[in-house]
Amino acid sequence: MQKKYSLLLIIVLGLVYYSCDSRTEAEKIVDESIEAHGGEAFSNSLIEFDFRNIHYTIYKTESEFEYIREFSDSTGNVKDVLNNTGFLRTVNGTKIDTLDQEWIGKYSRSVNSVAYFAFLPYGLNDSSVIKEYLGETTLKDKIYDLIKVTFQQEGGGDDFDDEFLYWIGKDDKFIDYIAYSYNTDGGGVRLREVTDVIEVGGIRFQNYLNFKPEDKNTPVEKMQDLYVSGDLELLSEIILENIEVRPLQK
Repeated sequence: MQKKYSLLLIIVLGLVYYSCDSRTEAEKIVDESIEAHGGEAFSNSLIEFDFRNIHYTIYKTESEFEYIREFSDSTGNVKDVLNNTGFLRTVNGTKIDTLDQEWIGKYSRSVNSVAYFAFLPYGLNDSSVIKEYLGETTLKDKIYDLIKVTFQQEGGGDDFDDEFLYWIGKDDKFIDYIAYSYNTDGGGVRLREVTDVIEVGGIRFQNYLNFKPEDKNTPVEKMQDLYVSGDLELLSEIILENIEVRPLQK
């Protein structure tokens, strides 16, 4: 009899939990995808990698973030730091105070873009993100939940009007394709297809083929059809190298 009541209690508690879950369908799917890609490891780790001969160091929690890139050019050893307080560039250890707002914006967007994609899908729960479930779709015989992401103007940064689509596997919750449109730096639209997966420190990192359409004003919702019909041009490869993941010091 005791086992019967215990089972009944578990069922009742489960029903109460699900009835109190106020998340939208899009929010539930994104939460499941974050868990599949690394879960708590995202917010508990310092991540380093090389991308196109530039070294990146990033961490991101619910309240703090810091993205660093380091490289050498004709001016010397350059270090860019983007965090909650703003953007800072140093060359050979000396702070550069002559940057105007236009260049600060360009450098900030460049650093943020690499960190954003490397940390996906963790950033999809930022407070400025608006998520919409567009239903199921099939691509290369695999069923996906299609999620559209836009941003609130407040807290969404200079590129708050960007639009993203995420193809999240119905069964495995992995993001295999991303399409996005952007208006900064001349604007355009892209589609990324995962080509390789590297798991380090409990986090799933992904490399991509990066495609573009002939018309840079193509609606992001048209990118799947253009991909299937072969009407996208391969623009570049996105490859992360020398990935290291270390626990954050608390």
